[in-house]
Amino acid sequence: MEREAYKKLLQWKGSRYRKPLILNGARQVGKTWLLKTFGASEYKKTSYINCEKDKVMRGLFQQDYNMERIIRVISALTEVDVEPENTLIILDEIQAIPDGLASLKYFCEDAPQYHVAVAGSLLGMALHEKSSFPVGKVDMVQIFPMNFEEFILAMGQINMLNILQQRDNSSIKNLEPQFKDLLRQYYFVGGMPAVVLAYSTGEGPNKIRSIQEQILFDYSKDFSKHAPTKEVPRIGMVWQSIPAQLAKDNKKFIYGVMKKGARANEFEIAIQWLIDMGLIYKISRIKKPVIPLKFYEDFSAFKLFMLDCGLMGAISKTPVGLILSGSSVFEEYKGAFTELYVLQQMMSVDSMSVYYYSTDDSRSEIDFIVQKGDRVIPIEVKAEENLKAKSLKQYVINNPDLKGIRFSMSPYRDQGWMENIPLYGVLSELRSIESGHIDN
Repeated sequence: MEREAYKKLLQWKGSRYRKPLILNGARQVGKTWLLKTFGASEYKKTSYINCEKDKVMRGLFQQDYNMERIIRVISALTEVDVEPENTLIILDEIQAIPDGLASLKYFCEDAPQYHVAVAGSLLGMALHEKSSFPVGKVDMVQIFPMNFEEFILAMGQINMLNILQQRDNSSIKNLEPQFKDLLRQYYFVGGMPAVVLAYSTGEGPNKIRSIQEQILFDYSKDFSKHAPTKEVPRIGMVWQSIPAQLAKDNKKFIYGVMKKGARANEFEIAIQWLIDMGLIYKISRIKKPVIPLKFYEDFSAFKLFMLDCGLMGAISKTPVGLILSGSSVFEEYKGAFTELYVLQQMMSVDSMSVYYYSTDDSRSEIDFIVQKGDRVIPIEVKAEENLKAKSLKQYVINNPDLKGIRFSMSPYRDQGWMENIPLYGVLSELRSIESGHIDN
């Protein structure tokens, strides 16, 4: 399967300013596969070590940071003679090694001729240990579950993908039934690579759901194994409550949904732990659409989303038939799947800051406010063909320098103050924002 992150790895390899690479992302989003595939395709040799399984590695950096000795040990352990420029050194599960991340500073300073890439399923926690992170001495690439365009490509629909990427609105409208069907499949399958691979090679819906449930079970084991003991129940409560939170009319995270009388200070650590692990996205409210949006962030109001729409379907036990047949999936659950789907595409676009807006009384809400460079774009998400956008229209009236976007199941149309984009064209529209296509 092709991943867009592969292009970022190519850029890293060819950069004259290349530093050791940290590939960061949630467990089972395909980090190890991507690095191994990249090494096999782009280098003469690959020297791969799983630092969690190899006991020798645990003491590698405790003696000193002599690069000659370290390269010699890595060559011996992998039975691969490491050559500068020609060998990709992969240190997987790097968080299992004491001072493993700190060693990247010395790879950068004392051995820049070696190409080193690291990853880890618990790396999000390790990156928050002050003594471990080599500030300014590494390059970072974030990897997420597969987006909708990667899914289309995995399904062998390259012509459909080309039409979307070219933003050929006439052809897109003519192929509306096929695009809707692909979108329903993506809502069910999601973007976890193991799930997409199984589905693209012919596994049936029951097998797909069982793979998703296994991933969820593995996550729950991580809660018990790696989180602070007293936080484990709270982490589970936050994690399990997210589908119900998103099914509300007002999708703002409410502590009382988890248990009566719950307060923020009880769950702050649990929420942050899930964020650090890459398992949830936290989208904060902003008070007004002024650049930089970060200045106007309201930390007391936020939405939480799971990392993948397929996993949300599994954890909520949404019937497979409801997702795959008819159009009800786009309308049920007050658009919870659709809003998550749109956010999932947003997260795959580099350097896009994402927030939402609501009035103090929550009577009016804009689903997402994004900042890309010097642009601010208000976005409304509709799960069906409903073309009413009262909140968005009033928001644009109040902020006439902005132009809105509505993602819905209706075909493309430009209404001057707002463009309507079909849901299956979300990613191509986001990329046009990224390239500066939209004029606010």
